[in-house]
Amino acid sequence: MPIQKIKKQYRKTKYILYRETLVDFREQLWSFIGSFIGIGCIAYFHSEHFPGSDGIYLIGSFGASSVLIYGIIQSPFSQPRNLIGGHVISAIIGVTIQILLPDPIWLSAPLAVSLSIIAMQITKTLHPPGGATALIAIIGTEKIKTLGYWYVLSPVLAGCFILLFVALIVNNVTEKRSYPTNNRFHRNYHNFRKRIIQKH
Repeated sequence: MPIQKIKKQYRKTKYILYRETLVDFREQLWSFIGSFIGIGCIAYFHSEHFPGSDGIYLIGSFGASSVLIYGIIQSPFSQPRNLIGGHVISAIIGVTIQILLPDPIWLSAPLAVSLSIIAMQITKTLHPPGGATALIAIIGTEKIKTLGYWYVLSPVLAGCFILLFVALIVNNVTEKRSYPTNNRFHRNYHNFRKRIIQKH
């Protein structure tokens, strides 16, 4: 039953959000460190390769993704599949709409976001910032629009990989934090650390 499934997902999300509000100072510190390094790496890459130009690599949806993958790491929306899949699918849809239907904006903008939501739901890659990624392809600067489908690869996919790489390290530094939720990466990460420490 679709309604029961929606209610179950709502209860699960509500519990996760409630649990995340109980984090202590150390959890907040790791959230700060993760987001600072993640966004900082993207900003540094941009400043080195595109000095003085528009923030092509610093698209706004990365800020929203940072809230999820560094601050609410157990959320279904924060998982690697959702992060990468949600952004990439939304970027493809946004660019496609921008090419096929650039005007009027009152039609192209909501169409890009709405199709992105449906596509993410179908592919089970729902990631709320993905809607912003699709929208940026429509309302972004001319430099963004002239990228065409390169927008999907860079800045979107490249930025996602940077954020994910940082999240896999920072979110698994302590025993209490585990990302992704399947715990396999967390166990392998700490087993590897223990072997390195024992060798030294």
